[in-house]
Amino acid sequence: MKPYLIQVLKELALLGAINNRVEISSGELAAQIKTSQQTASRYLLELDEMGLIGRELGVKKQMIRITEEGANVLRDEYTQYQRIFELPEKIYLSGVVTSGMGEGRYYIEQKGYKIQFKEKLGFIPYPGTLNIEIKPVDRNKIRLLKKTDVIRINSFKSGDRTFGEVRCFPATINDVECVLVLPARGHYSTVLEFISPVSLREKLNLKDGDNINITVSLPREGERCYEE
Repeated sequence: MKPYLIQVLKELALLGAINNRVEISSGELAAQIKTSQQTASRYLLELDEMGLIGRELGVKKQMIRITEEGANVLRDEYTQYQRIFELPEKIYLSGVVTSGMGEGRYYIEQKGYKIQFKEKLGFIPYPGTLNIEIKPVDRNKIRLLKKTDVIRINSFKSGDRTFGEVRCFPATINDVECVLVLPARGHYSTVLEFISPVSLREKLNLKDGDNINITVSLPREGERCYEE
């Protein structure tokens, strides 16, 4: 992402363009970012073509609102500064237990994953994941996790299929040790998956709809997620 476009997005956001449409001329924007009117117009055109803003053109001014894609660009920039100034040792989440589609078991039982889990985490997981649905606002915390150096389970091929990289974080659920597993690629889901040497659902006596508290730690270099 070109730095000057991020700067324009930031200026528009400061004017309120994330939650509302703002009225502004290219000349006013040019004065705000200290450039020429022609350059400011070009920047807005670039942002529009990239789908980062929406525009309604008027005679002298235009109504502009930052799209969700544009807001995500700013959120990514924000998490970068969080890593510099506010990187926590732990992240706290809350959510409710939910049932998955059984895909967790399928992936965990892949030999390429099991070998790495044993080597890098110190255990072979119980064949299944505990799924927790968190609040949508907490996706920003997951965004921060995905940009943090972690224990990585490398991608591998099995037959004609490629299984993707997974990132692992030490965690506790209601004070019971486990590991949060996040696909390296994919959208920022509100459903998180946790693994452990034992069935977390059984050990914690959980059922769908139960409220739980989660603490996710940011591992130090060389640290295992779980100690046997």
